[in-house]
Parts: sequence; structure tokens; C-alpha cells
Amino acid sequence: MVYLTSAVKALFTAALLSETIAHPGHDLTAEIAQRNAALKNTKRDLTHCNDAVTKRDMQSKQQKRRQAAIETARAKRGLPQKRHLHTLKTRNLTSVLDTSHLSNLTVTPDTPGFEEIIFSNSSCILAAEGEVGPFWVEGEYVRSNITETQPGIPVTVDAQFINVNTCEAIPDLMWDLWHCNATGVYGGVLGSGNGNEDDLTNLDNTFLRGLQPTNDDGVAQFESIFPGHYAGRATHMHVLAHINGTTFENGTYMGGQIPYIGQLFFDQDLISEVNTFSPYVENTIEIEENADDRVVASETETGADPVFNYVLLGDTVDQGLFLWIEMGVDLTADYVDGATAAAELTADGGVEVTSTTSVGNGTNGTAPSGVPSGTAAAKRSVFNLW
Repeated sequence: MVYLTSAVKALFTAALLSETIAHPGHDLTAEIAQRNAALKNTKRDLTHCNDAVTKRDMQSKQQKRRQAAIETARAKRGLPQKRHLHTLKTRNLTSVLDTSHLSNLTVTPDTPGFEEIIFSNSSCILAAEGEVGPFWVEGEYVRSNITETQPGIPVTVDAQFINVNTCEAIPDLMWDLWHCNATGVYGGVLGSGNGNEDDLTNLDNTFLRGLQPTNDDGVAQFESIFPGHYAGRATHMHVLAHINGTTFENGTYMGGQIPYIGQLFFDQDLISEVNTFSPYVENTIEIEENADDRVVASETETGADPVFNYVLLGDTVDQGLFLWIEMGVDLTADYVDGATAAAELTADGGVEVTSTTSVGNGTNGTAPSGVPSGTAAAKRSVFNLW
């Protein structure tokens, strides 16, 4: 197996969702047909991005940037600096599941055959989402730290967005990230199995949700915690990209084009280790493994590897993780018409517009609270693939 440093990775994951099981019994025939039609119009690999000079420059810059970011993350936690490494990922279900994304060997841009190793048959598949689900909240806060008071293993999440048509980084893209807390509860929405579904105050919660604009290199970062799990789904984070929306005076964002929707996953061994620590270990719901998750299977069928690369910031998992991934985006796509409003956050708090659906048996108890200070948020709607 070939391994690369974080600087050298140029396999852009396109984890756009399809054929999701958010509503059991729902006929996905039309959605799947739409997805397949979209794939026919999408560049199916990145061999057209094989310009050696351009890619050497981009990857050399990313090597230095990501090394500095990891050093900063360690310094914030008072941890000693150490060498970080990066794995080149394979791209089918079996090999993705069998591959550790924990870095363990160094290859530099000067390695013979560098470009061929990186770009040969590299895939970047983009597909429209298969079904609208209950837990995307539009109109969240633009902020880099989305943890609020949620307990859990700290993570720095780093992503670079690449235009698959031009092979250039995408600046000024608004990266929307959200995930459940350590015990499997999403803030900002109500639903059967999502904590205490009778706790209406959860509509006001904004934990583990936020947006960040990409810089000139197409890069943005979040500080968060490692997500927990709930019944029927592998441990994951959601990602959505916005273009040309509006940032309001109160710090929230809404509107614009949506050229990308995806879900990102983690090595199964890492998930198992995380779940030996509190508060994850208190969750008695059985963990759905990647091998059994339909979204993982559908994403790897396209040739993508939707699993985060990572390094330990310290000597053990509970001291924190640095996660990174690259995502290919087709800026001519727009999935905004698939959004279905389910809630609004007004000056008086969150208001449910349409009933959400069950996501499986979550943990018992009331979902944590905590809304950032500031003026009332803009209207928001709910839209995602759970």
C-alpha cells in the first residue's frame, strides 16, 4: 500500500449523498434515477487535473499549511509536537473499510512518480442527494468553534474544496457542517429518537452546527467534538456547500446556491476506540458499522473515499484529533430545490414548521441547551440526509 504526507494528498472525495434511508418504506426510484442522470454529466475522475507544476505547487503549499495547523492544534491543548503522516486512500467499499486512515508513512512531492501515484485513476464523483431528511438547519451561525458546552473528544476538522471543472481551489465557498453530540442527539430539531422529542427547547439549540468561509486556498476549519452515534447509521458528519448566500448582521448565513451535499465517515477502529471514553460509552445504542451503512456503500460505489484522514494530537485518542479531507465540487450544480423547511429560528426562538421523522432510537434524556449570544437568528429551515 502507498502512503503520502497530508501535503501530497490529491484524492478529492465527493461524498454527495444518495439512496439514503431517512424514511423507511419510501420509494427511492425517482431519486435514484435523478442521481444517475446527474452522474452522467459529471467528470468521473481527476485525470484532467494532472498538471505537474500546478499540483506540485498546490500540494507543497497544503503540506506547509496543514503541518502548521496540526502544530497549532497541539499547542492549543498543551501537547508536544510530533511528526504527522498521511495515508493515500483506496476507493472501493472493501478496500476503504480495510484501509486505516491513520497516517503512518511519509512520501514527499519529490518522490519519483509522485503525480502518477496521486492522480492515476483518482475519482471525484458528484451525485445529487437521494432523499430529504429532517436534520439540516439553514440559517446557522458563521463561526469556527461549534462545540459550545458539548462534552466529548476535541477535534479540529480541516477541509479543502476543489473545483472539479477547473482543478482550482474554491475561495469564498461557505462550508456548512453539522453532526450529533456524543450521545447521538442533534440540536436545533425535534424528532422521534432525537433525545427527548417532547423537549421543545431543543429547537433553540445550535450546538455542533456552523458555517465557515473558505480562504483563497479553498480551505476552512472547525473546532468541534467527535460525533456520537444513534440507531441505524454509522458515525458521521454532514457537509454542505453554499455559494453566494447572505451573511446577516447577527452572524447567521442563509440562501444562495447549494452545489454540494455530503456525509463523511471515520475508520471503524477509531470509532470503537472513541466509544471506550466518556460520554460516548454511556450510549447503550448498538453502533452501526461502516460495513453495514447504506450511505457508505453508495458513496464508495462511485469511487470516492468518504473517510477522514486523521492524526492523534497526543499519545491517546482522548487528547484530541486532527481530521482532514479534500472534496471536489461541481459549481454548475445546484441542489437548493431539494430543501424543505421544517423549522424557523425567530426572535422568540425556534419554531417547528413541519414534523420531522424518526431517526432511530437515540439516547434518553433532555438534549443539552445553549444558544450563542447575540441578536435573533435569521429564518432557518431543516434539510438533510440523516
